[in-house]
Amino acid sequence: MLRNYFKLPKLAMALILPVWVFVSFFVAQAITVGVFWLLARLGGLTLSAINPAILNTTVAAILYIVTLLLAIGLPWLVKKVRTSREDIGLTRLPSWTDILMAPAGLIIYLILSSVLIYVATQLFPGFNVNQVQDTGFGNLHQSYEMLLAFITLVVVAPVAEEILFRGYLYGKLKKHIPIWAAILITSLLFGFIHGAWNLAVDTFALSVMLCLLRESTGSIWSSILLHMMKNGIAFYFLFIVHLN
Repeated sequence: MLRNYFKLPKLAMALILPVWVFVSFFVAQAITVGVFWLLARLGGLTLSAINPAILNTTVAAILYIVTLLLAIGLPWLVKKVRTSREDIGLTRLPSWTDILMAPAGLIIYLILSSVLIYVATQLFPGFNVNQVQDTGFGNLHQSYEMLLAFITLVVVAPVAEEILFRGYLYGKLKKHIPIWAAILITSLLFGFIHGAWNLAVDTFALSVMLCLLRESTGSIWSSILLHMMKNGIAFYFLFIVHLN
């Protein structure tokens, strides 16, 4: 019975874990902003003088590192709550199964996303399907700027976000609540932090598929690969197409 799954301690964890990840993400943003503010105040750093691509890459790297340290490291430091590699889904190297399942997952995700966005446009007439996510990278003119944007958006972001969401959050949640509930909570939070409604619906669909890949393979490698493929496609249309 579902009632047996949701005893108070389990329900409490279902609430605490996503809130903790959410708080960690936004506290990390505040810390990152604070670091650059201190550098500007004490070290005479002028942000406007830094190349935007270099600045955005640096900010993203610090943000992801601080978020992971807070979300995973602080509970261990304060309460000795250990997160194992098994919890995160990184107990082995990528396999051929991981590699082959990622493209299949991409197709399913695209179908699911299209269906959900169609439903959203029918239910909410003002739903804007054309709103584009602000990646922080714009007006990329030099090759190194394009490379930095690619590394940040297609490599660093998928790895960090998979460790945090499909690794830490989903891996912890499914120990306390049914798998379907863990997938739903993880995906709702993942969609929410991406902001705009159309992006939230799309990333919700993506997260559902990423969780299913994590569950079916026992690892986040396939999820990382699919996330990279999705971001790689978006990168192509946002940056490469305009060069032609």
